[in-house]
Amino acid sequence: MSWLSSSQGVVLTAYHPSGKDQAVGGSQAQGGEEATSSRRCGHYTMNQESTTKVMEKPPFDRSNSQDSLDELSLDPYWTELENIKKSSENRQNSQEMVVVKEPDEGELEEEWLKKAGLSNLVGDSAGDSQESMVLLSTLTRTQAAAVQKRVETVSQTLRKKNKQYQIPDVRDIFAQQRESIEKAPDGTESQSVGTNENKYQGKDDQASSLIVGEKELILPMPGEAPISETDINLEVSFAEQAVNQKENVKDKTQKSKGDDTPLTNFRLPEDKTGTTRIGDLAPQDMKKVCHLALIELTALYDALGIELKQQKAVKIKTKDAGLFGVPLTVLLEQDQRKVPGTRIPLIIQKLISRIEEGGLDTEGLLRIPGAAIRIKNLCQELEAKFYEGTFNWESVKQHDAASLLKLFIRELPQPVLSVEYLKAFQDVQNLPTKKQQLQALNLLVIILPDVNRDTLKALLEFLQRVIDNKEKNKMTLMNVAMVMAPNLFMCHVLGVKSSEQQEFVMAAGTANIMYLLIKHQKFLWTIPKFIINQVRKQNTEHHKKDRKAMRKLLKKMAYDREKYEKQDKSTNDADVPQGVIRVQAPHLSKVSMAIQLTEELKASDVLARFLSQESGVAQNLKKGEVFLYEVGGNIGERCLDDNTYMKDLYQLNPNAEWVIKSKAL
Repeated sequence: MSWLSSSQGVVLTAYHPSGKDQAVGGSQAQGGEEATSSRRCGHYTMNQESTTKVMEKPPFDRSNSQDSLDELSLDPYWTELENIKKSSENRQNSQEMVVVKEPDEGELEEEWLKKAGLSNLVGDSAGDSQESMVLLSTLTRTQAAAVQKRVETVSQTLRKKNKQYQIPDVRDIFAQQRESIEKAPDGTESQSVGTNENKYQGKDDQASSLIVGEKELILPMPGEAPISETDINLEVSFAEQAVNQKENVKDKTQKSKGDDTPLTNFRLPEDKTGTTRIGDLAPQDMKKVCHLALIELTALYDALGIELKQQKAVKIKTKDAGLFGVPLTVLLEQDQRKVPGTRIPLIIQKLISRIEEGGLDTEGLLRIPGAAIRIKNLCQELEAKFYEGTFNWESVKQHDAASLLKLFIRELPQPVLSVEYLKAFQDVQNLPTKKQQLQALNLLVIILPDVNRDTLKALLEFLQRVIDNKEKNKMTLMNVAMVMAPNLFMCHVLGVKSSEQQEFVMAAGTANIMYLLIKHQKFLWTIPKFIINQVRKQNTEHHKKDRKAMRKLLKKMAYDREKYEKQDKSTNDADVPQGVIRVQAPHLSKVSMAIQLTEELKASDVLARFLSQESGVAQNLKKGEVFLYEVGGNIGERCLDDNTYMKDLYQLNPNAEWVIKSKAL
């Protein structure tokens, strides 16, 4: 099979042993130098030269992965797949599958509502949950529509099953949002927050478009400065952006060609209130983020007309101890008993370390496999000696360590990308633009279980270090992507029969996804600002209800009220003047400091002032060891990046406290 590429189209041609050319998804073409790789289903080649003749576009959608794939042969991908096949035959380590009943659509959607934090909307637990109502009150138009669609599906399924309990009407679920919007003054329901950071206080960057089916509220783009086509806008819901784009673009030709920019040009605009990354938030807020990210991902897929189905985890008999073939959660539990606080399995850490000890400039690193028999023997020895600490790592060659790392990933009974969302990761290739592919990957990374996400992060960071040495090791970004894609994606479908065209589409698509995961990993671990603002709004609503409950409690405890007011007064006496914040540093010798807010004051400046006045042991603290945190107010706890403008953040969360501490504390 070969590629004949031009600036306007791609043609795939399959070369069969009979000598006849069979077009796959396009017209036949001649010419070009071929790089071939034999495989059990035929010979695949890729033309690396462009042709001036405009070729017919293949009928199947390859999701614009051409930017990264038309310059290189897919040979490394097929070679890696052959290595995987040989390795699995040599290991003879099959897992017994347990047949389970295929869940119906209602059951899948009910599971979706549970993972989205909305399980009480349907089923036996249906009722007026304060937490769910608060979550619903923060949803955008597209998010609310996604929730309503799932509730309707579950309700219809339950009615068919003649359930006895009362099934809530979706119109009742969203009635609270309609009432709040109708009561809002000055028509604020049709407004969205702009990018002026000084206007954030008490607001959120969502359009108040929570009415489903009655009123359509168009979400305008931020008004302070237009977002350029190369920016990834994190202030507005991705699904809302997709809907607005579809509404604004009328010319189909313009839609297919004008809304997709080169991958290398994507960048994140500066956020004056600070960029939030996974790991920066307290667990209670991160839980809210995951709920919102799942709802947003589903809304994005709905807006683009692509079905998003969570996969039901297949039950398999797994080992409850050891290394290879052990679930990540089980592996981490046994590792934490040996090294408390461990977040990434020790075997992965050690294999990566061993590869790097051999030097990342080794040519063919990750591509050249170790000897199959030697790998099998090393696996057996590791199983017996790794936790005893008696395994001889000096005997492990660099290519053997790389093969062991890939083998470990493949033999996980539940993939790194998780059983539930592996198909969703694969379906990213079907999204129409690269920007939307990145947005979907961002949301998918957020909703991964912690151990899966942490393991994926460690793996991607290691792969980037390999690529940084490409001049010597000859492992470019696409080389690494094609070698690693079968290990993360294809190993779970090796037994599934598919056509050559399906295999090629899968190869190109998963290699492209792997490419995006590696190249844009810093962005993918960023939590979109619109989700953070939704979390802030949820916290604000919770605090309002908590304050009402507190006032009732204080009235009942009149005998303590005088004491409470005295304590409150003494606290107020110590309050700092307006425009000044007090920063606490309980673990440093300089316990607190009053700092005047200015337009240019950043979090890094606050840290620098503290560290410059430290003495003794604390004087050895370096940048990156302690961080400034935003605590309380409308957020649980948030680690600030160095470029956070403190005055803008103070206006967004005036009731917060400011604390300097280490992430480990």
